[in-house]
Amino acid sequence: MSDNNQQRHDPEHHTDFSVEHRDPLIDGLHAVIRQAVRALAVLMVLVILWGIGDVVWVLYQRLMEPPFMLLAINDILATFGAFLAVLIAIEIFVNITMYLRDDIIHVKLVIATALMAIARKVIVFDFNVLGPEYIWATAAVVLALGITYWLVSGRVRN
Repeated sequence: MSDNNQQRHDPEHHTDFSVEHRDPLIDGLHAVIRQAVRALAVLMVLVILWGIGDVVWVLYQRLMEPPFMLLAINDILATFGAFLAVLIAIEIFVNITMYLRDDIIHVKLVIATALMAIARKVIVFDFNVLGPEYIWATAAVVLALGITYWLVSGRVRN
């Protein structure tokens, strides 16, 4: 089997967005999908820039309110949440560009992005409002994603 055919049948090398097909219709459809992914990448950059502007604006507003140049704990937590939201958007952008570059889905990167998103939620939890069932369910999701990331990254392979 040639290297190219071996890669197509290898589950580690996923080629759904590949540009190498024999059918002109499929080639055309893949070109449309690749352009759609490019459009998503551009839109995600705009979201990231908007998010950065929002973080700067909110931080400026909070620092200019009395007491001047001081942040309450809720302001700090809100700022952390906004920072993490921008970082998650950056991770999503990286996922999008990986689709374009490698024609494969990077499961490890997607799981890492999900871990970052759930970590953001945990950081900004208001324990006075949330019930124990919500916290336990979030803990289960964090544990499941952590184990999945550990397995996917090959830590248990001999």
